[in-house]
Amino acid sequence: MRYKDSTLTANERAADLLALMTAEEKIGQMTQPFGWKTYHKQGDGTIELDAAFREQVKAGGIGSLYGTLRADPWTEVTLENGLSPEEGAHAVNRIQRFAIEQSRLGIPILFGEECSHGHMAIGATVFPVPLLIGSAWNVELYREMCRAVGLETRSQGGAATYSPVLDVVRDPRWGRTEECFGEDPYMIGEMAAAAVQGLQGERLDGEGSVIATLKHFVGYGHSEGGRNAGPVHMGRRELHEIDLLPFRKGVEAGAMSIMPAYNEIDGVPCTTNEELLEQVLRREWGFDGFVITDCGAVNMLAWGHDVAQDGEDASAMSVKAGIDMEMSGEMFAAHLHGALRNGLLDEADLDRAVRRILEAKFKLGLFDNPYVDPAAAARIIGSQAHKRLALELARQGVILLKNEGAALPLAKKSLGKIAVIGPNADHAYNQLGDYTSPQPRESIVTLLDGIKGALGEEADERVLYAPGCRIQGDSREGFASALSCAEQAEVVVLALGGSSARDFGEGTIDLRTGASVVTGLSWSDMDCGEGIDRAGLHLMGVQLELAQAVHKLGKRLIVVYINGRPIVEPWIDEHADAIIEAWYPGQEGGAALADILFGDVNPSGRLTISVPKDVGQLPVRYNGKRSGSKKYLEMDAKPRYPFGYGLSYTTFAYEDLTVSPEEIAPDGEATVTVNVTNTGEVEGTEVVQLYVTDVVSSVTRPAKELKGFARVLLAPGEKKAVRFTIGREHLQMWNAQLKQVVEAGEFIITVGSSSAEGNGAALTVRKEG
Repeated sequence: MRYKDSTLTANERAADLLALMTAEEKIGQMTQPFGWKTYHKQGDGTIELDAAFREQVKAGGIGSLYGTLRADPWTEVTLENGLSPEEGAHAVNRIQRFAIEQSRLGIPILFGEECSHGHMAIGATVFPVPLLIGSAWNVELYREMCRAVGLETRSQGGAATYSPVLDVVRDPRWGRTEECFGEDPYMIGEMAAAAVQGLQGERLDGEGSVIATLKHFVGYGHSEGGRNAGPVHMGRRELHEIDLLPFRKGVEAGAMSIMPAYNEIDGVPCTTNEELLEQVLRREWGFDGFVITDCGAVNMLAWGHDVAQDGEDASAMSVKAGIDMEMSGEMFAAHLHGALRNGLLDEADLDRAVRRILEAKFKLGLFDNPYVDPAAAARIIGSQAHKRLALELARQGVILLKNEGAALPLAKKSLGKIAVIGPNADHAYNQLGDYTSPQPRESIVTLLDGIKGALGEEADERVLYAPGCRIQGDSREGFASALSCAEQAEVVVLALGGSSARDFGEGTIDLRTGASVVTGLSWSDMDCGEGIDRAGLHLMGVQLELAQAVHKLGKRLIVVYINGRPIVEPWIDEHADAIIEAWYPGQEGGAALADILFGDVNPSGRLTISVPKDVGQLPVRYNGKRSGSKKYLEMDAKPRYPFGYGLSYTTFAYEDLTVSPEEIAPDGEATVTVNVTNTGEVEGTEVVQLYVTDVVSSVTRPAKELKGFARVLLAPGEKKAVRFTIGREHLQMWNAQLKQVVEAGEFIITVGSSSAEGNGAALTVRKEG
């Protein structure tokens, strides 16, 4: 059994093991059942393995388990019946030991977990959602976060994560907008590389390393009407230039796993798109990891897309196209045997898939070190260091959209009473986003908590709270108490927005008192998240009415949006004194917001998604084609707040933009330099952004494209030179023959504070030869 020899390469060990396996065992490696269904928690915190699971392991083995430690309403794992960090590690060890000792070949299980913005297990750190992470424009900090997520996940035995999400958002009505970094492929590509480096570490068998799964491959954010998994209508050039770019960056960084999207592109479901899975991914990009489906995607081929006759046909089609493992495992377990018998598949098709899976397991070190230390899990998961990291990400990602008359920051000492009002002022789950595990209330710092914490002992006298209304519903019974609070206050902080909170059994709130009311039925305010797509972008329920009623009192009005997609409310844009966009800021979000409201932190977040004036403008994006800029009868096509936009408590000036040399060869490089000065009175961080415009091209190009960015901290009056390097990667395009080329001609390099503002300089690319 050479596969047990750790001195051999992963490839050699996988080849030896594969030769020993039966067809049944190979199919077992290609299936990934739901892990939380394999055990039952006992009264003492230990687990008892499910009888059906035991038999399945003995019969042929199970290659992987999904969400063994996942806790949420879907899994029905709660704080009461779920596993603590230490108990979870013991449970995974128990399952792993049974699989190794009771299967014929002793192949360890690969435990796959959800980790979009934190390990989705009880006790794990809840970081801000990716939309806020993108808004921080800090690649290094995100890499650090991914390292923390990897440490928490691997400490419990999880060895693969289904993140990062690299979808490019084109229609923010899509419920999964919050899971994405934004609308720009270059930025998403930078985040993709950082995620892979942070999650996978220097080597997969190192401490805290987990496999990164790039998803959803590809075009998922372009769905028809913003409806989840809807058809995608996209030409091959746009597919390569926009949606494939972040995935290519992730593959180049070494990602070991890919998850195809549910959608079809031009009539071909991604789960069976051989051109993408084999030609582009493997042959052109050199990807050598494994491909795993999204949950239920194989089923959709027969009952949804209707490109397969039945389950057997669907299973065979997906494997032939390049799928190696099925999340949920139901279709492969039920139908791959029949596909083999009936000649729809050859055993060589299984071998190809299983070899990739086994190589990944060997690279992870699962055969040599299959168990974890429960004490380490208890120490690492939810650590203070990780909470501080979550706080810093929230601080950097929160965006100041409006600040009329210097309404912010608030004077902490001289300010009188503060009314904290709104459905998102003190609702813990509403600030966490989708793909979040159950949380003890004391683990979450809400906006109300943060403001009270900032004011210390005076908080009880100076802070007044009322929810006013819910996210959804037409009840106004809380208006009276909210307006009473506002009347007594000098300033109103109004927390509005949305919710991606699933039904965690928390009941509802009393709109008159703000007290939690735990009932048999839970009021669902969910208006965002997976499968929750909208036809509009306005505030739901009576939130706008509440804002208008408060405004009539003549108080200083600070609106804080906590939400998962852009909000379009012209009245608030016009009438609020200040507007903050916080997205879903994670468990420390309330503390971060308080820091910004009181000026302890100068806001530096910048939009990574354009906010339209009206939903009828969609799609609205900064990198649209120049021919798409024509006006509507009612309004122009420009967004309310453009990509890259965000205010600070100070001001910045740009000058002396230079490009050197001014002419380069197609493979040459130029240095772009600009001086940035803090012209205000407080320290602040500017996000310097570089955009490229191809003046004349053989095929139409975007009006401008982001190709560089940097966060620059400046003291009052301080000036810094910021430098970027521009080369082939930043200037190339896909021509009419779908070849990547740098065409000769003039380019405009623009550097500034957003996609709508900046200084420009010319760069010429001369003809080759």
